[in-house]
Amino acid sequence: MALTDTFVKNIKPSAAPAGDKYTDGQGLYLHVKQAGKYWRLGYRFGGKQKLLALGVYPAVSLLKARQRRDKARELLTDGIDPSVAKREEKHTKATAAANTFEAVAREFHKTKAAGWSEGHATKWLRMNELYLFPHIGALPLASIKTPTLLAALRKVESKGILSTAQDLQAMAGQVFRYGIQTGRCESNPGGDLKGALKPHVAKHFSAILDPVEAGAMLRAIDAYTGQPATVAALKLSALFFQRPGNIRAMEWAWVNLDAKLLSIPAKEMKSSLHAKMNGKAHLVPLARQAVEVLKSIKPLTGHGKYVFPGARSSERPMSDGTINAALRRLDYGNDEHVAHGFRAMARTMMAERLSGIPQDMVEAQLGHGKSGPLGSAYDRAEYMPQRQRMMQTWADYLDKLRAGADVIPILSGTQ
Repeated sequence: MALTDTFVKNIKPSAAPAGDKYTDGQGLYLHVKQAGKYWRLGYRFGGKQKLLALGVYPAVSLLKARQRRDKARELLTDGIDPSVAKREEKHTKATAAANTFEAVAREFHKTKAAGWSEGHATKWLRMNELYLFPHIGALPLASIKTPTLLAALRKVESKGILSTAQDLQAMAGQVFRYGIQTGRCESNPGGDLKGALKPHVAKHFSAILDPVEAGAMLRAIDAYTGQPATVAALKLSALFFQRPGNIRAMEWAWVNLDAKLLSIPAKEMKSSLHAKMNGKAHLVPLARQAVEVLKSIKPLTGHGKYVFPGARSSERPMSDGTINAALRRLDYGNDEHVAHGFRAMARTMMAERLSGIPQDMVEAQLGHGKSGPLGSAYDRAEYMPQRQRMMQTWADYLDKLRAGADVIPILSGTQ
């Protein structure tokens, strides 16, 4: 007698240790045990009695169990062992799951992240999770063609974040090249996308480059009525011209007021992971004015780790938006001057207004890669006197601008 939906639903396990079997027909039966109800198919293949698991009730209904039985019997008619076919299908699905864009991308990221900086590794994975995985992550890598990848990138482009779309195109190319190397695909569809995306024109950080305007901004900073730590951070941003992240995260352990020196550990600099792990500290000589600013703030924050602790917790540094927020309160919008703009201001004015300062020395102070034959040399401790004079010259020049003095090129005396 064939089983019914009602019987299958209501049947309870007995006390029999091995459970109870209820036949439906053509080898299909329901095995009822204390742990659950299991569909099984008994069949013969190659002269041997075999058993095929068809699923668990109620996830697999009576109707679906019969359909699976019929499919298995068709395989038997064609001389195929359904148990072997099931294993092959399972293997195929597992292989496909391991070879999706997301799976290969995560594998590539895991392989490469150890050689990347923490920031780049985090950004790489996060961007893929946000923009590519939702659209092509579940697709087998080998099945993704150029139009499919382009469609995913177009969705990012439509949001107006053109640089992100281009970055993602490069990241996708890395995944496909890794897929080729590991035998997951045979081509890189990103290679045919050259010129397909809208061009992104890099926008430089807004910065005041006119000496008269710079003087007005310095006077506005002096008159700022915000938190003393914020005022100090603004002043040092102009005096140091270091990256905003290094300034806001500055630790008192990096500061030597007696030696008039700031030593930023290599791991805190924007550089490759190798340079972070093996590089030397970035040395910033302190002009007299910078020492005065640090001494003024030390009674307020010197008991803690950070020179500029966060507003909510002294265990964290100042927020990355604090300096820009202060500039906006001083009526300097994002299109006029931002925290990063102090670097451009120093770089430009030192080149145009202060004679005799080697550009390689300026680049060394900015923490940029050294381009000239003396570039690396200027980053060594034995050139500290020259660099100290350069930083003092810059600080004195800012004082002239702040006072509204006549702005004329002056001799730096660093050579």
